[in-house]
Amino acid sequence: MLTGAQGDPLTNDIPWLVPAGVLLLGYLLGSIPFGLLLTRFFGAGDLRQIGSGNIGATNVLRTGRKGLAAATLLLDLAKGAAAVLIAGAILPGGGVLGGLAAFIGHCYPVWLKFNGGKGVATMMGVVLALHWPSGIVFAVVWLGLLAALRISSLAGMSAAISAPVSAAFFGRIELVLMLLALTMIVLWKHRANIDRLLNGTEPRVGGSKSGGKKSA
Repeated sequence: MLTGAQGDPLTNDIPWLVPAGVLLLGYLLGSIPFGLLLTRFFGAGDLRQIGSGNIGATNVLRTGRKGLAAATLLLDLAKGAAAVLIAGAILPGGGVLGGLAAFIGHCYPVWLKFNGGKGVATMMGVVLALHWPSGIVFAVVWLGLLAALRISSLAGMSAAISAPVSAAFFGRIELVLMLLALTMIVLWKHRANIDRLLNGTEPRVGGSKSGGKKSA
């Protein structure tokens, strides 16, 4: 039973109130569409009308504003990590709930009719805050494959897959199911990219703009 630091009678009577608050806070934090806000504020246009229409850093890069793309990546990562840390401070062991909610908020934000990003950067922030060694593995896989292959979607999906695998390897079994759920959502959000990868039509970062919709 949740009692809080002072034995708050409200949380005693309604034990789900604090976890529900943590989930709501995490969702709202994760749902902030930094890519969309930054591109609008700095006059780069409506991100949803550019490239793949995605609100993530890869699509921001298609505006030609590398600084905005880097800022989007860092802010999307930071909101995932912040949700974990804030939730853990409010509720002992609540970091998992906060991180999960932030990830869902990024992928399915209410402000954008639940049409959000694909979750890779936010997932990395969540993983880093929950278990930094797995986060390092995530970053190495993501950045390493992106540098080697220059295929953003493949690098991101591979990094997501690495998260539950590395958590299990490091003995953090309690994180595996949650990270596996996040990985499945990342793969689902990349389903069009997977089709293009299988067809050999997935574009590379910095490559030709032919081929219609691009990865994100």
